[in-house]
Amino acid sequence: MRRRLHCLFVLFAVIATFVPVVAAADAGKGPAILDVRPLGGQQYQVVVYSPAMNRPITLWMSHPDRPAPTLYLLNAVDGGEDGGPWNVRTDAARFFADKPVNVVVPIGGRASYYTDWIADDPAMGRNEWSTFLIRELPPLLNARFHTTGRNAVAGVSMSGTSALDLAIEAPGMYQAAGVYSGCTSTSDPGSRALVYSQLATFGANATNMWGGPASAAWSAHDPVVNAARLRGVAMYISSGNGSAGVHDTLADPSIGGNPLTLGNRLSIGGAMEGVVHNCTRTLTNRLAALGIPATEFYHAGTHAWPYWQDDLHNSWPVFAAALGV
Repeated sequence: MRRRLHCLFVLFAVIATFVPVVAAADAGKGPAILDVRPLGGQQYQVVVYSPAMNRPITLWMSHPDRPAPTLYLLNAVDGGEDGGPWNVRTDAARFFADKPVNVVVPIGGRASYYTDWIADDPAMGRNEWSTFLIRELPPLLNARFHTTGRNAVAGVSMSGTSALDLAIEAPGMYQAAGVYSGCTSTSDPGSRALVYSQLATFGANATNMWGGPASAAWSAHDPVVNAARLRGVAMYISSGNGSAGVHDTLADPSIGGNPLTLGNRLSIGGAMEGVVHNCTRTLTNRLAALGIPATEFYHAGTHAWPYWQDDLHNSWPVFAAALGV
């Protein structure tokens, strides 16, 4: 079922890239909702034209059919295009079906850090994601779906940095933020090298994102450096330690009894989460030093979606309280 849903969303996203050549002309120079397609229940596919990126962005949305706050869920480094977005990789659709919140998942943004890039990239094209997420999209959703103006944002792996960066860039917009296995340091040499290597995997050059190593933009987008600006945002921050956890067994559905899958999870996913664990400690230690509260969840486990589904469930009480639902 999840594989079929993934194929459908990839197909929708591809179709959407051909729609807006005409629809964008109709939209003029402003952002606009180009299409809303019911997917059953309270799920919708929404296609939005972004003037900043001059292209359509496809969203998966769960809408409770009444005024409600909004939770933005950002995808991992593949942008939800390869393995699938949140609603395919997790039980997000079922989990939020009875909850009074709009859930919005942008499809796309691979290796973008969901930020505004200083230059177009030959591989990634034009990325103006913070402009889209902060300025272009929310007014459209408010007008069409009657949101309440209260928001939360959460990200996984790459986009964990993005979630906090957005909260810093738009003070007061997000009442809560979640970081699931995200290495949120960006400006020290080691963290910067990690970002460069991560983007290079997709053929992108991080210099086009925040400039060369001497650029002040790297510090400006570092949530650890700017942690004081997160005061007042309810935060849920989690990380595994890289060792085998509850989902790293042959019996786990995500492993399906395959020893090769388990070996890959333990070796690659374990090593990745070990690095993330150290990064996360740096962030939470910085918040503690500043006297900024955060809900922290450290556990045994690897860099894998089953743990992020757990995080989604575990963080919801934090988000719900901040959103007033």
